[in-house]
Amino acid sequence: MQISLPENSLAIRRAAARLCGQLGWVPLHEVPLPNGRRADILALRPDGGFACIEVKSGPRDFLTDGKWQDYRAYSDALYFAVDEQFPQTLLPHDTGLVVACVGPHCAPGSMIAQDAEILREAPAHLLAPARRRALMQRFATIAAQRLAMIEDPAITASLRAALRVE
Repeated sequence: MQISLPENSLAIRRAAARLCGQLGWVPLHEVPLPNGRRADILALRPDGGFACIEVKSGPRDFLTDGKWQDYRAYSDALYFAVDEQFPQTLLPHDTGLVVACVGPHCAPGSMIAQDAEILREAPAHLLAPARRRALMQRFATIAAQRLAMIEDPAITASLRAALRVE
């Protein structure tokens, strides 16, 4: 049974986020960056560094997206997360590689990805201290706002208005 590209993308993202947790990284999904891009996953690592994980649901998703290079400026390490069917030779060698097991063979009776692993570590390209500080502030602010929205849904409108002012 084939799963749709959006379902595949979601399953890969969930597996990558679980892997982050196993590594002691704190993942935050769909993070707007100062350059106008949106990171699929921006993970804060225990050493205070940031890993950006770009999820690709298939070859077409990768081949039609040239903006992934813009994520390097806002992370210490850039990874691609794909499923085990993805042709890995398409991906640049100067990025990390996370592969997720997606489909019913991973979780019988389910389409949810269960596992992911890093097959290739991302080369480090350390952020400048001022950019790291600004990114840490942005990361904390977004995480706190999202938590506030979950705890008090009525606050959503005022937080969205505040985000537009930034």
